[in-house]
Amino acid sequence: MTNLPLNSTQCIEDVTIDPENTYTPYPERPETYIVPVLFFIIFVVGVLGNGTLVIIFLRHRAMRNVPNTYILSLALADLLVIVTCVPFTSLVYTLEYWPWGVTVCKLSETAKDISIGVSVFTLTALSAERYCAIVNPLRKLQTKPLTVLCAILIWVLATIFALPDAVLSALDDVVLDNNKTIIICTPYPESVYGPRQLRNAKYTVLGKALVYYILPLCVIACFYVLMAKELHVSAREMPGELQSGQGIAQARARKHVARMVLAFIIVFFVCFFPHHLFMLWFHFNPNAESEYDDFWHALRIIGFCLSFLNSCVNPITLYCVSGVFRQHFNHYLCCRSPRRLQRTLPSQVNCETSFNSTYRRHTQGTTIDGQSIYRRNTLARQNTQDTTVITFDTPCKKEVNNFEINNQKKGGFGT
Repeated sequence: MTNLPLNSTQCIEDVTIDPENTYTPYPERPETYIVPVLFFIIFVVGVLGNGTLVIIFLRHRAMRNVPNTYILSLALADLLVIVTCVPFTSLVYTLEYWPWGVTVCKLSETAKDISIGVSVFTLTALSAERYCAIVNPLRKLQTKPLTVLCAILIWVLATIFALPDAVLSALDDVVLDNNKTIIICTPYPESVYGPRQLRNAKYTVLGKALVYYILPLCVIACFYVLMAKELHVSAREMPGELQSGQGIAQARARKHVARMVLAFIIVFFVCFFPHHLFMLWFHFNPNAESEYDDFWHALRIIGFCLSFLNSCVNPITLYCVSGVFRQHFNHYLCCRSPRRLQRTLPSQVNCETSFNSTYRRHTQGTTIDGQSIYRRNTLARQNTQDTTVITFDTPCKKEVNNFEINNQKKGGFGT
């Protein structure tokens, strides 16, 4: 049974319909009704979440630090694919033909590849930056101008990798088993590029799997493994005077961060694994068309949806792990006044989540806006050398000073 949705933009260009198979009309397929609803949710959540991230970055100067610059780049990349791809691609499983013309076809393919490239390369750069921050928190190499330059270079690199689809994507005619001809949007259409189209399709699928998934995932995994190892070793080698009380909390925080970054790897792996698995199987299995059954059809739809679902996951993740971002999200999306936020913050956020390695100065107080604010943290009152501290959401014995939370410049994901 041939169930392939032929106007797909997912690089299945070498599809031919076997007359002996039965082509299932779109109205008889469940995905015709499920996928558009899911894409509508992705569009709404993605626009609200990523749009709010951009607003937070632009309106709050304290949020404009090194890691948040990468987060802004991720949000812009997600907005790009959500605005330029999701509205058009949502109809892939609804209409049997591509109704938008060749210009939108090229734009959709290009924007999708740029967004995926920016997301993957930014995650790789961010994992490297986080590892360096934990290993050497006093480093001077990572500055905001260098980070902005790195983010710009990532966009340039992603655009370069997307150029082949921008140039070669076109509309192609496909004849169905009922002698009906439909128009599809596809990279490297056979009617335009001839027999070499099949070879180009294989190279494209393999190249995208390597550049956009396998290699970056390996690099990210290496950085996160080294990061987790560093957190474990530093917690184990903590000075004796810190082995009780807050020292134990610090050790638990480091292990928590190690587990948390592992969760990000799993999310990334889950979102893109089904898509790349199906594409590699379809293009490198010579019997793919005859073996294409309900399992592979379901896997293709799941991979297709998860790859776009990834565009709205980052804001949700930040809301869960970052107290400061959660405060801003509640302010902009839930219309909660800042005064109300300040009253409720101490009971909700006593120890803020942060991936950033901060260091405590051996001073007795910090002067902000002419007022002396004495730290309540025990480590801050010790006249010792700078110590790397990673904090996270756990119940603390003491409430955190509201004014310090709202005014102190913090690293990490804005926490």
